[in-house]
Amino acid sequence: MSRKYFGTDGIRGTVGQSPITPDFMLRLGHAVGQVLRKSSNGGRPSVLIGKDTRISGYMIESALEAGFASAGVDVLLTGPLPTPGVAYLTRALRQDLGVVISASHNPFADNGIKFFSAKGEKLPDAWEQAVEQALEEPPHWIDSANLGRARRIDDARGRYIEFCKNCFGSDLSLRGLKIVVDAAHGAAYNVAPDVFHELGAEVIAIGCKPDGFNINAGFGATAPAALVAAVKQHGAHYGIALDGDADRLQLVDAEGRLYNGDELLYVMVADRLGQGLQVPGAVGTLMTNMAVELALKSRDVEFVRAKVGDRYVLEELAARGWQLGGEGSGHLLALDKHTTGDGIVSALLVLQAISRTGKSLAEQLAAVHLFPQTLINVRLQPGQDWKSNARLAQEQAEVTAELGERGRVLIRASGTEPLLRVMVEASEAALAQQCAQRLAEAVKAA
Repeated sequence: MSRKYFGTDGIRGTVGQSPITPDFMLRLGHAVGQVLRKSSNGGRPSVLIGKDTRISGYMIESALEAGFASAGVDVLLTGPLPTPGVAYLTRALRQDLGVVISASHNPFADNGIKFFSAKGEKLPDAWEQAVEQALEEPPHWIDSANLGRARRIDDARGRYIEFCKNCFGSDLSLRGLKIVVDAAHGAAYNVAPDVFHELGAEVIAIGCKPDGFNINAGFGATAPAALVAAVKQHGAHYGIALDGDADRLQLVDAEGRLYNGDELLYVMVADRLGQGLQVPGAVGTLMTNMAVELALKSRDVEFVRAKVGDRYVLEELAARGWQLGGEGSGHLLALDKHTTGDGIVSALLVLQAISRTGKSLAEQLAAVHLFPQTLINVRLQPGQDWKSNARLAQEQAEVTAELGERGRVLIRASGTEPLLRVMVEASEAALAQQCAQRLAEAVKAA
């Protein structure tokens, strides 16, 4: 069954346009409530709702609350809280479902809904399909005596701060480090600075003054220039940038060098190995830099690529029973610490490696030299079947053979435009450019 509303990361769109409207959110809350009641065996379900700092969060929160109540489902409201904080509290407070109102790294005019299971994990496709089905059915309004109740949790922020701190080695501290923390004017604005401060760091907070409209605007993981400038201005050792819902991380050192998620994943793996722990494997994506793959394999750590998206990384980790994975964008997973990606926890795990070894990030990554990438977008003609292009297939085979372990080829169609994305990664920039051009010409010649 095809899905009408759910995408790869919940439901998302522009506020005021379907489906991000108050009437739909009421229907969604009611439909999800119906699905929960069917699986509750006569019990009274309870859900937890958190949100980021967008102005539209108030409207959506109220509509969802009414929808859940009308289906006989109780609601706990946390107010602004990072997405991974909602996942944690859903599990800790024994809720049946966690709901996040956020559009992550999108501008304030967008918003969306994500759901977590009672275990704090992302829900399967079958559950989303059941909700889609319930949305097509007439509502079943509960009588007054059985309506759901709503109440606010006063200590949600404090509970989550303690959870984050407990992910950092109890024998370590951040004393002596000056850290700039950029929360993108988002959900972590009153959480992240306190986490690092309470672990001993001197903290300079930027991007921590939300007004409902400035989330992700010039600050945060998607706009790291502000972080780089602040680190240099304050003479800080490191800078940490989160996105609007704080599940994504970017990290900067004192020299202003920006480290992506591929590099940080390597540091997390290396820290485990340095403690004598076994790391059977790690999961990246089709876009993970080959230099990281080779560096991990040199340390006898198997590396597997999933489709782009933290959801697919998570599925691959679960299937293999592994713990560490991530994307270059800064979505990192450590499943022995949390059930979902968490920007604050990921930053703590990297800082833990620095504290434990006494080596800077640059020193820990000295042997990992990221391969240059060349990406060429080739416009496809109407009806052009690039997969049956014999010349492209031959050229790709030849390029792959020539590169060997010096690089790789990735060819994939855009999901939104009639474009074929030709990417070549190689140990030398000129080689990547030359090979990508050969492949692009093969596409055009068809």
